[in-house]
Amino acid sequence: MPLDSPRTSPPVDTVVYQGQRIDLLLRRVPTASGREITREVVRHPGAVIVLPVLRDGRIVMIRNLRHTVGEELWELPAGTLEPPEDPARRARCELEEETGYRAAQIIPFGWFYTSPGILTEKMYGFIAAGLEPGPQALEENETITVTALSPRQAREMILDNRIVDAKTIAVLLKYMASSTGLV
Repeated sequence: MPLDSPRTSPPVDTVVYQGQRIDLLLRRVPTASGREITREVVRHPGAVIVLPVLRDGRIVMIRNLRHTVGEELWELPAGTLEPPEDPARRARCELEEETGYRAAQIIPFGWFYTSPGILTEKMYGFIAAGLEPGPQALEENETITVTALSPRQAREMILDNRIVDAKTIAVLLKYMASSTGLV
């Protein structure tokens, strides 16, 4: 039953932390039995992920040093929105900043929630086509290298657990399952 159903009252949020990119909330939620429970929620402004496809069909991937997990991860370019920013604009910016590539086309490729059990982040996917190389414009805290992989290589890296970033896996598999990226 949706939260805005007339049978339930809307959740009540208490902000316990306000950050630069996220807020932490305690959300009181009514249950079907009439009780009330508290859920911890991370409020996030949303994000984009970009699947850059070269003319020969290879996919531009990045190796990104992620300080939160202390590892360098294989990923697709991605970034956080700054509302009311247009997701397509942010996708174009992240592609250029992280890879150096400029895209003739930024094509919407659906959206998904990254972890709806605790996080409100809605991630918008895009395919970048008509790519032209250029210089990266990394932020001071970013350590990113760029590599192009065939869809088959990316698939193998997902299966043998070398690509472990969930947003990247979701978009790559969706692309590979589509008629555009069938391998």
